Amino acid sequence: MKICFRQTIYNHQTIDEREQQMNSILADLDKTRRDLEDAYAGFDNVTDPDLIDCYIYEVNSVLKRYKFLLEQAAKINLLPEEELV
Repeated sequence: MKICFRQTIYNHQTIDEREQQMNSILADLDKTRRDLEDAYAGFDNVTDPDLIDCYIYEVNSVLKRYKFLLEQAAKINLLPEEELV
């Protein structure tokens, strides 16, 4: 005899917690957008090879954070799919 049990994970998040999470992600996305603009502006204005490398690493780092935040926003259905592309 085969017995199957359904494993259900319940998420007991209140509306306030969800709103706080959404607001936090949106604020982080906004800050990350500004950080990315600053990194690109810095990259455009330097000529020293060491500083160019520094800004390349900074841009890549901020882009990875931005991608992570977009994925988190998608997990809680905060952003439509077309914004993730």
